[in-house]
Amino acid sequence: MYHLRFKGTHYDMGYRWGLRLFGRGISLLNNVPFEITEERIEFAERCRPFYEEWYPEVLEEIRGIAEGQKEKTALFEAVLLSMYCIMPEQKCSCFAFREGEHVCLARNSDFLTEIESLNMNCIYRFSGGSYAFSGNTTAFAEMEDGVNEQGLAVGLTSVYPKALGYGLNAGMLLRYGLEKCRSVKEFAGFLKKVPIASSQTFTAVDRSGAAALIECNAKRTEVCYADGKNPFVSAVNAFNLPGMRKYRAEGMDDWRAGERYETMQAAFAGRG
Repeated sequence: MYHLRFKGTHYDMGYRWGLRLFGRGISLLNNVPFEITEERIEFAERCRPFYEEWYPEVLEEIRGIAEGQKEKTALFEAVLLSMYCIMPEQKCSCFAFREGEHVCLARNSDFLTEIESLNMNCIYRFSGGSYAFSGNTTAFAEMEDGVNEQGLAVGLTSVYPKALGYGLNAGMLLRYGLEKCRSVKEFAGFLKKVPIASSQTFTAVDRSGAAALIECNAKRTEVCYADGKNPFVSAVNAFNLPGMRKYRAEGMDDWRAGERYETMQAAFAGRG
């Protein structure tokens, strides 16, 4: 895993990193594990207005990366804004539990070992307007899990989209939460307002001890909080909350998501 530290404005962080890689002869676009198709470019163009409204800072970072790499910004947006939407990957499990005054969040990515070299841990410290955070990603700019300086921690699992829309995708939604939100409640409130493109779950905990599973897509957002009766939540690459089950896409290879979910449920049910 690579460990990177970013500091400054969004554009400056992106530009310095892109330029440093360019100087070493490393092209990020040449390392993208899928083709940048016209479908992806068009999809990103239709999502872009929602980023301009809700999360313009990350567009500035993407522009900085592209200019540092001496490439067109539209190509980087096609990669990052279509991620989790077109040909999504579904190989993660996540859980959170409360015990006394303590709360724990755990997540694993069941990705193939071939992409081990792409894993990055990133520490971001901004010059203003955003919370510092530490996050992990198998791509760049978007985040798959992390914790911010306010004590909010979030992990995601991708779900195959039966309903696809235009808006922010899973990795960008999670990163927004780390940058802008102080609590699980605040993050859940944001997800109920923002246009969402992809299908996913978020498992979130905060410093107050709150823990929640959030399942959402372009059509609906459902939240389930851990409480005294059910002090844990868990997630895989499928929707399990009653209000979201109709958005399950059947017949997809989800790496035995049902078995993973039942294993976690049984393990926590036996704790008491």
